[in-house]
Amino acid sequence: MENEKMCESCGMPMGETNEMYGLEANGSKSVDYCKFCYDNGAFTQPDLTLAQQIEQCTDIMVKEFSFDRADALQQCQEGLPTLKRWKAAA
Repeated sequence: MENEKMCESCGMPMGETNEMYGLEANGSKSVDYCKFCYDNGAFTQPDLTLAQQIEQCTDIMVKEFSFDRADALQQCQEGLPTLKRWKAAA
């Protein structure tokens, strides 16, 4: 799983199938972003801040995957700023 492709906006594992990848404006799959973060060549939430992304991802990890809130928050705070979308914004 260490080599699994992750979304460069939210960190979600995208797997080996095309179903989780976002789409470019020409309809090809994005090589960097998942379908929840990116569609038709643009971010689905273009004004989203890193702090908002951290909060959204933390909530998903807690509600959908039963993570402890403090652990989820720590993982998001450490991991998300290293992703392409957020490094570019810094």
